[in-house]
Amino acid sequence: MKKQAPRSTQEAAEAVAIQALTYIAGDTERLGRFLAVTGVGPAEIRAASAEPGFLRGVLEYLISDEALLTAFAAEAGLRPQDPVKALVALGGSHWEREVP
Repeated sequence: MKKQAPRSTQEAAEAVAIQALTYIAGDTERLGRFLAVTGVGPAEIRAASAEPGFLRGVLEYLISDEALLTAFAAEAGLRPQDPVKALVALGGSHWEREVP
């Protein structure tokens, strides 16, 4: 049996972002807040998802809300830092404040 090649870091990051979008879309309240914050309309979400940077935006949105991030990570079986790493892999950056 032929072994599958490991997915690239970008593909893995995109998979995390798609999981996050699915999680957000799975609840009308979460989806409504996402649409309101991002300015994407319900009828436009499919077209918007094909735009470059959309998945990065999903992860940025997710990471901006610690409760949402924690709940998503728990449900997806990920560590909370995994979406942050995925964001960086997609070309984003995550600022973390220094605590004295």
